[in-house]
Amino acid sequence: MRGLRRRLVPVAAAAAGLLGLALAGCSSGGPPAAGEHTSAAAVSPSPTTAGSSPPAAVSGCPASGATLVSSASALKSALASARAGETIVLADGVYQGDFIASSSGTPGAPITLCGSRNAVLEGESIDRGYAFYLDHASWWRAEGFAVEGGQKGVMADGAGHDLLYGLYVHSTGDEAIHLRSFSSDNTVSHCVVRDTGLLKQFFGEGLYVGSAHKNWCKYSGCQPDRSGNNVLIGNDIANTTAENIDIKEGTTGGKIIGNQFNGTGMVESAATGWINVKGNNWTVEGNTGVDSVKNGYQVHQVYPGWGIGNVFTGNRAQVNGPGYGVYVQSKSLQTVVACSNVVSAAGSGFSTIACSPA
Repeated sequence: MRGLRRRLVPVAAAAAGLLGLALAGCSSGGPPAAGEHTSAAAVSPSPTTAGSSPPAAVSGCPASGATLVSSASALKSALASARAGETIVLADGVYQGDFIASSSGTPGAPITLCGSRNAVLEGESIDRGYAFYLDHASWWRAEGFAVEGGQKGVMADGAGHDLLYGLYVHSTGDEAIHLRSFSSDNTVSHCVVRDTGLLKQFFGEGLYVGSAHKNWCKYSGCQPDRSGNNVLIGNDIANTTAENIDIKEGTTGGKIIGNQFNGTGMVESAATGWINVKGNNWTVEGNTGVDSVKNGYQVHQVYPGWGIGNVFTGNRAQVNGPGYGVYVQSKSLQTVVACSNVVSAAGSGFSTIACSPA
């Protein structure tokens, strides 16, 4: 990663030039409590320009009463000993290594890891490891800092009720943020994702929920990876080689609300739209996308019994591509595409199915 860092604008310099900007919500009371979600109407991310610098995050870290760390070794020690209700504050600087959280907080006393955008967790290598790993660690709040590199940037396995808020995750070998192995009731909010798929373009998703059915025996005991009820809200995603968001078969009942998508950099052999929903009963609402290699929003059935009952409402799609604004593989999937969706510059038209007034 040291060679990669030399080719990037230093994080501190980039943030210094953007101190007047903030992610929506960061400067007005901080992030919501774990499990608390913002409505689509309250989320209005600014248009994304692929390759542009992300806005700086405003840190909500407490000034006192927290564990302050300033080195990789101190961070690993603090994560290993973290207890319910504890707050770990990252001093500005680069923390090189792969960092693991494996203890859990409680509903009334989550564990918090926070820092400014100038605190950077830098993974060891883009061809292995997770830069930040929530290993069966529930009731966590990770806020404000940057995650660079790793084969995967932020990974959660068997985690519940975690909040990832205002993170900047970029330059990963594969996907940026992944909720997997029965990780449910989590929220990914107002994060910025850039430059995924540096190792394998096919695996370069921005946000990824669940596991492909061919991997269920590896990650979910040969059962569907029921990573359910996760909320992806207000995120800004661009320069991903695969989908901006990939929702796998086996997942149910999540929400994708008020996100900003840009398909520039997407590779058609890896993805054909900003979102690909293959789970059941997901709500996709109030998102905005620009520039796709083919379609905007998509629904597919890749495994029997999945890809059913998803709802798309109030989304905007400036496709600038040959496909549809909303592509639904089959009418039998009981997808609702509301007429409130707005589609422009889609070569094949509004949707593969008629819109619903509801």
